[in-house]
Amino acid sequence: MLKRIGLYGGSFDPVHLGHLLVAQAAREEWGLDRIFFIPAAQSPFKPDRQMAAAPTRLMLLHLALVGRTDTEVDPQEIIRGGISYTIDTIRDYRSRFPQAELFFLVGADHVPLLPKWRDSAELGKMVQFLVIPRPGEVAVTIPGGFQGCELTGFPLGVSSSQIRSRIAAGLEIELLTGSAVAEAIKNNGLYL
Repeated sequence: MLKRIGLYGGSFDPVHLGHLLVAQAAREEWGLDRIFFIPAAQSPFKPDRQMAAAPTRLMLLHLALVGRTDTEVDPQEIIRGGISYTIDTIRDYRSRFPQAELFFLVGADHVPLLPKWRDSAELGKMVQFLVIPRPGEVAVTIPGGFQGCELTGFPLGVSSSQIRSRIAAGLEIELLTGSAVAEAIKNNGLYL
């Protein structure tokens, strides 16, 4: 039975080792039984951003997580389509795992926006936020009405946008994404 569940939403465009290290830190620091990676169909805060196709992002996530028994890819937001609202996903997990504690991994840059998230008052009561710090940046304060704290382990100064830029410039990405993901990106001509 899953008692402590980590939910890691995002575009994962593409997934990289920083995502995996954050998930591991959250699992270790908070004793999470499992972490679900939940790729968004479309972020409400980036409505004009064109991401790689959903099947591509799902494929790369599956490749990145091969052999990991403590993680799982959940495509529910992609299947739902449209703009992905965290509250819809949290409600789904609350109904599927009514006795579990839910922890949502969130980048420090999104924390000040939490009060603007859809149904934020309800969201704040349903889940604890585990804040992913950015190396070299000051700690953020969690807004009133929300619970959580900042993760302390494995900060890595890499982002999906940096990886996309490296690909476009013809630079190596394998040490940032892992070999399976890097090979799939190259073989499929992604992010060029």
